[in-house]
Amino acid sequence: MTLSLSSDATSVAVSARGPLSAELLEVLNDRAPERAEGLPQLARDAVLVEDPITDDDVQLSLFLLYAVAYGSLPQFGAHWEWDVSLLTARAVLERAFEDAVRAAAPMPDTPEATREAVAAALFALTAPQPGPSLSHFVSRKADADQARELLIQRSIYTLREADAHSWATPRLTGRAKAALIEIQADEYGGGRVERMHQVMFADAMRGAGLDDTYGAYADSVPAITFASFNLMTMFGLNRRLRGAAVGHLAAFEMTSSLPCRGIADGLRRVGFGEDVTAYYDEHVEADAVHEQIAGRDLAGSLAEDSPELLDDILFGAAACLTVDGWASEHILHAWEAGRSSLREEPQLG
Repeated sequence: MTLSLSSDATSVAVSARGPLSAELLEVLNDRAPERAEGLPQLARDAVLVEDPITDDDVQLSLFLLYAVAYGSLPQFGAHWEWDVSLLTARAVLERAFEDAVRAAAPMPDTPEATREAVAAALFALTAPQPGPSLSHFVSRKADADQARELLIQRSIYTLREADAHSWATPRLTGRAKAALIEIQADEYGGGRVERMHQVMFADAMRGAGLDDTYGAYADSVPAITFASFNLMTMFGLNRRLRGAAVGHLAAFEMTSSLPCRGIADGLRRVGFGEDVTAYYDEHVEADAVHEQIAGRDLAGSLAEDSPELLDDILFGAAACLTVDGWASEHILHAWEAGRSSLREEPQLG
């Protein structure tokens, strides 16, 4: 198969998935900027669904609105970032999304607001569970096409890795802020651009014959993939949810090292080289260190210094495990049933 790569592209086409995302694309692409005032009501209509977490129109629309803040889809002009109508529409979507996640994520028992007690609670919450897992499937059973499919699914977050949690940096102080910066410095390569995890993942995508342009596969991934990225972005962009952002990062780091080992092994098994496996190999060691910092120095210190944030720290961790768990289960169940986890086959050539 001959692949058509477009790593130097400055924009990608994204298709609507409902009335809100359709109108949002018209506005953001400056084809109908005068219609921005109607977006808040469309957002109110869009959230009248059974499950906003898995609704395509809701999650794609949030992803597009967040892309304006990130600058990750450069065809959307920076002048839209602080538009009142867009911010109002985003707040409507965020409220429904947050309420749904809070209703779905099982909360652990509340520990004492001390560094060690919070860390112990988080390690217990994130302890490996028995049963089938996506990383185990990749390690033992996945073929090369499924491995590429996993990279496509992960690209929505990982080509922007660490950025969602970095929004929390100015919202923290003291020990928690220092711990967050310690983790993020590693995520961004410690000053070496080629070691930035975003860059290493882009290398992996190219090595696997995929397009590393951000958003190139936006039309292919399901709503739950967007939801995983939207969740951490929502936490990071809202100061009142800074505790949830910390809890999310702690859970994220605590559940990364072992799965990355399995995925790296699976990538090697199907014939990919170091250009593809290096990203996952890096995380086996890095996240084993990060989980200690995240549990004690970040989440534990924040709870100790600001006990009023303890419940949100726990919520962020539980939300991470719940939504990311659903995203992984979506892929695993599709593969076990002999079908693709993608909405549509990406245009590879």
